[in-house]
Amino acid sequence: MIDVDKILYKCTEQFEYIDYVCEKNSLKVLESFRRNKVEECHFAPSNGYGYGNVGRDTLNQVFADSLGFESALVNANFVSGTHAISTALFGVAKPGDSILFITGTPYDTLDKVINGTRCGSLNDFGIKSIIRDYKTDDINIELEKKPNIVYIQRSRGYSLRSSLRICEINKLISKVRSISPESIIIVDNCYGEFVEELEPDADLIVGSLIKNPGAGIAPSGGYISGKRNLVSLCEQRLLAPGLKDIGSSTYNRELFMGLFYAPLAVRESLKSAVFASALFEEAGFEVFPKFNEVRADIVSSINLRSEENLKIFCKSIQEFSPVDSFLTPEPWRMPGYSHDVIMAAGGFISGSSIELSADAPVREPYTVWFQGGTNFYLAKYALTNAYIRIKKI
Repeated sequence: MIDVDKILYKCTEQFEYIDYVCEKNSLKVLESFRRNKVEECHFAPSNGYGYGNVGRDTLNQVFADSLGFESALVNANFVSGTHAISTALFGVAKPGDSILFITGTPYDTLDKVINGTRCGSLNDFGIKSIIRDYKTDDINIELEKKPNIVYIQRSRGYSLRSSLRICEINKLISKVRSISPESIIIVDNCYGEFVEELEPDADLIVGSLIKNPGAGIAPSGGYISGKRNLVSLCEQRLLAPGLKDIGSSTYNRELFMGLFYAPLAVRESLKSAVFASALFEEAGFEVFPKFNEVRADIVSSINLRSEENLKIFCKSIQEFSPVDSFLTPEPWRMPGYSHDVIMAAGGFISGSSIELSADAPVREPYTVWFQGGTNFYLAKYALTNAYIRIKKI
């Protein structure tokens, strides 16, 4: 029989650190709201061209200040993190440019963006992509070729490498700037916002609003934040060349609220992830990262060793979700992925990864990626239920 109190006690030190970071980030976000004088009129929807949309413009600046950057493009019309990343890459890259992906193969969903044929990919536009892993390859050789763009992925996708902490990312950024100072550095920041006290010191960072910075409140969208001139280029790619500072908005209130509550949502998700690692490590499963490691993102990976265990785990997560709790997740060929994927997601926002969720490609070693949980106590029950069911096999 599992002793949950014992598992919680093991997590005490990590929980205290998570609370400390949450307090720091909550104050930082509040200060950005105060500095930019957010008021009721900023929540009103706009229409048509959206000229003079002060809500949109204020949201962009509040977001930029909260993340520690000059400028931001926050838009509910980004349909995913992949869409925001693609917009950033096409915004700053030109035909004939080269992009060095320095942290290995990026997310599966970026494959067509990079390598697709006759679909408007980087490849179609004559933009060369070089994929290397700074931990295994001699990155200095590639940097000495002066790539136009260097791309860093903070989280790990469906790989078992460690996600990158801010200290590691900034060390890597310093190396790039010392060897190839003209390179534009882009960081895929998905799953990492507000996990630490700072965000990456990059030229651009990109993420999804249905992950950390939306807190399960933002109904859709993504962001690009960084240097003002580069954000402007990305905005013109999202809209049209020559068009910027326009566009109507419907969800200003939800996007402001999501950002304001994001540090709290991240805190709950981090505690859920730490508990997941502690619980399943106690059961003899391999987990990444371990419960007592400092986190770089909100994700815990658990090698469940069989397809049956994978299905049981996802079924338990689904059953303890507020929406579609009566459904049973089944593997399917999800667009953008090379293997069937099983996904448990019973949140209020479809596909939201800051809400309680789990997903996995159905392939050995049958690793599940667990993330989210805006209410730690309910996540704890879901995880404990999954543990009990798997141990009964």
